[in-house]
This record gives sequence, structure tokens and C-alpha cells, in this order.
Amino acid sequence: MIKKHLVLIGLTTSLFFLITAISIYPGGTYQDKNSIGFDWAKNYISNLFETKALNGEQNSSRIWAYAGMLFYSISSAVFFVNMSKKIPEKNAANIIKYAGILTLPCTFLIITPIHDLMLTISSFLFWTCIICITVFLLKTRIHFLKFYSIMCLLIFYYAVYIHASNNWDVLPVIQKVNTISAILLILGLEYFTKKEDFAHIKPRKEKYQVTKR
Repeated sequence: MIKKHLVLIGLTTSLFFLITAISIYPGGTYQDKNSIGFDWAKNYISNLFETKALNGEQNSSRIWAYAGMLFYSISSAVFFVNMSKKIPEKNAANIIKYAGILTLPCTFLIITPIHDLMLTISSFLFWTCIICITVFLLKTRIHFLKFYSIMCLLIFYYAVYIHASNNWDVLPVIQKVNTISAILLILGLEYFTKKEDFAHIKPRKEKYQVTKR
């Protein structure tokens, strides 16, 4: 029973720790160092990982944020392993499985001083897996998840654009929208797809053999 709902349990635990961290964050934003508490529109999730809050106080939320990221990293990796078992194309399944496993250390290391590098790597791995899944999802009859998966990809690319254009006023909000939409996508794919949904999709090798005949 626990194994069946491991992704949900992990993500719920992660959100509990992160919301706890947010609720006790001392305060401060890049625009106003003297602000109190966590401002959803101006603070970044990464502010929770710092030794000191932006207002200069000791950051008591850090340990909770660390725990939240650990559970999120594990949950994502478990999800990709589970999802890879539903994909009939071996090469694609391996990409989803092994790139998904690599998201675990990379995502967790976002809490370290090499935040920017790890964020870039983990985002690349995570969304590469999602693209692979989406390609196969488009060949199924699960129409809602098709559109939602594409929408999540567009949100992610919009977040990348916002970051590249240095639009720091909008980025904190888009960051959270991107994270929440990704979590909902993970849960949607975990619970509302099964191996049978993809069973009709012939692996490329088999397609080639049929064409050759």
C-alpha cells in the first residue's frame, strides 16, 4: 500500500516541510530588506536555503526547507522510475528512468552554494524526461493530460524566458506556478496513466521490422 502511494506520500511530506519553512521564514526581500515573513510574490524558494534571511536574521526555516527538498527529490526520482515502466519503447524508457534518477542528487544539491548550476542541470533532466513522456502521451487517448503536459512545458519555457530577460519582478511568481504545475503533473501521470494506455505504441525497432517485411 505504501509503495503504491510512495510518490504522493513523498510529495505531501515535501510540501509540509516547505510550507513550514515558509511560515517561519524571518523576512526580507531583495526589494525590501525589512519586510516581515515570506512574500509569495517577491521571495524565491531558494531564499529558504540561506544561512541568514535577507533581513539579516538567522534563518530558522533552513532545516525545514532542506527536508522538503530531500523528499521532493526522492519523490520525483521514484515517479520517473515508475513512469519508465509504462513506456513500451526501451530507449525512451531508459532515458526517463536514468535521467529521472539523476534528478535526485541534482535537485537536492540546489540547496548548496552551487545552486545555479544544480538548478540548470536538474531542470534540464526533469523536463527532458517530461518531454519524452509527453511524446508518448500524445499517442494515447488521455486527452486532458496531453493538454496539461503541454501547458506545463509552456509554463517552464516561459519561466526560462523570464529568467533570461532578467525580469526579476515576475520571476518569483512564475517560479512557484512552474513548481506547483509540475507537482500536479507528476501526480496526474502517476495516478491517471497505466501501462495499458501505451501498450498499442509499437517500439521503433518493431516498426522497422514490419516496414521491412
